[in-house]
Amino acid sequence: MLRAMIMLTTLEAYEDERGNRIEFDGRVESDVRVKFVGSNNTLRVASPQRIAHLIVDFDCNEGLVEIGPSSGVPALRAAIRVGEKSRVLLGANVSTTTTVAMSAAEGTTISIGDDVMIASQVQIRADDGHPIFDVETGKRVNVSRSITIGNHVWLGFESCILGGAAIGDGSVVGMRSIVTRALPNNVVAAGIPAKVVRRNIAWERPHLTLVKPYNKPDAKTVKKSEYWALTKELPPEPRAHTVSQRRRAKRRLARILRRARASMTFQL
Repeated sequence: MLRAMIMLTTLEAYEDERGNRIEFDGRVESDVRVKFVGSNNTLRVASPQRIAHLIVDFDCNEGLVEIGPSSGVPALRAAIRVGEKSRVLLGANVSTTTTVAMSAAEGTTISIGDDVMIASQVQIRADDGHPIFDVETGKRVNVSRSITIGNHVWLGFESCILGGAAIGDGSVVGMRSIVTRALPNNVVAAGIPAKVVRRNIAWERPHLTLVKPYNKPDAKTVKKSEYWALTKELPPEPRAHTVSQRRRAKRRLARILRRARASMTFQL
């Protein structure tokens, strides 16, 4: 039996008999939609808060969305979908230019740090929305994976952050790039898939045309944040073995075992 959907159009404290609740000590009326389908879901919003547009869809059970406080940065605009036992966690002063789309399903977590700046038309997806299977084995090939975005990260226009991505503090993701892996701190990453194109960088929020001075040739023209640091290299990723490599390794192991057995038989 399908449970009734609960739709709320204001952001304020709320709790129902199914254990769904909103924890917020303020009230936001404009452009808000919170949907509860399952049970024991929680939307937790800190104060003070700047929200221009917010959609949160709790499609399943035991989901959690946390939105940190916001002050002095552009208002948050987000459309968030949360699946079974999944979480979307936003730190303090996460700002967006237009609505950022986020999705977490199958027990995954999207974790976003403090002072993150998200440009227009960005997607952050821990899942693909629909399953894809290997025909021969029946196993899933697009398993949902968690995402971690550090503090003071800038996600560029139309960038896409996919399951398994982890972005270090102070980094920048270039326009229309797709991040599928770990990136270190204080780098510029670009491309499909995104790769590090510059290390040891720092960025600041003052806009080039909206904040004086209108020419910013060096660091003396901005107030430095705490996120100026040299890049620390990540440990190398384990090598991915192809099917043919694995088969050759199995054949080598089989030959070694046969020789070992033959030697033991001869000795006996």
